[in-house]
Amino acid sequence: MTCARDPLSVQRYKPVLIVLHGEHSTSGRIGRLLRELGAPLDIRRPRFGDPLPRHLGDHSGAVFFGGPMSANDEEDWLKREIDWLAAPLKENKPFLGICLGAQLLARQLGQKVDAHPEGKVEVGYYPIHPTEHGHCLCDSPFPTRVYQWHREGFDCPKGAVLLAEGEDFQAQAIKVGDKAFGLQFHPDVTYEMICRWTITSLDRIDHPGVQSRQRHIDGWFQHDRSIARWTVEFLKRWLGAPEFDGRIAPAE
Repeated sequence: MTCARDPLSVQRYKPVLIVLHGEHSTSGRIGRLLRELGAPLDIRRPRFGDPLPRHLGDHSGAVFFGGPMSANDEEDWLKREIDWLAAPLKENKPFLGICLGAQLLARQLGQKVDAHPEGKVEVGYYPIHPTEHGHCLCDSPFPTRVYQWHREGFDCPKGAVLLAEGEDFQAQAIKVGDKAFGLQFHPDVTYEMICRWTITSLDRIDHPGVQSRQRHIDGWFQHDRSIARWTVEFLKRWLGAPEFDGRIAPAE
């Protein structure tokens, strides 16, 4: 486990717990923006033996990222992650689940995570539809076309608030309590990550709905600026940092 500190930034917050599920995966745009806001990153990979903290008293919050595995897999480390998510919910600490992380949150709340009944997947840029709650979430408009890479999804769990819904997978963004969020899409993705994923993994997927590599690249230039602006404002709200308006750059 590592705690990444940027010597050029001023630490204003306790570290944010970053949970990654690939040996070489990164926190992407999310990690960069958190560091610029003044939150160091405590990076852990439970899949490869890193422990999770017993509580979040030493952290500002936690972000669980995506991964190639299913939220329904039976590995002990994955079950421990699902069980651990009771901690930020009980402590009312900021939590953000992205893709797999959102699905793990849904499972912690008792909601099923399933493949699409027609075998469809979302791999590329797809439209989503913000609800009234989603439109009111932060000061930047909720994005209406976002980057996706998943073959399973979930409906809005009982007790959660639906912030955005999709056409093939219902729950695209949810809120639980005041500070926990799950996003089925990937606001963390950078151009470098898209280039890498579409070279190393796209040819492994043969399901209805997969977009070509060129559509991924084109989608970045068409849609990422609005996603990036929203991500900045969302993270400031999530971390409780409204005073830093205009001090961090959305693009990467």
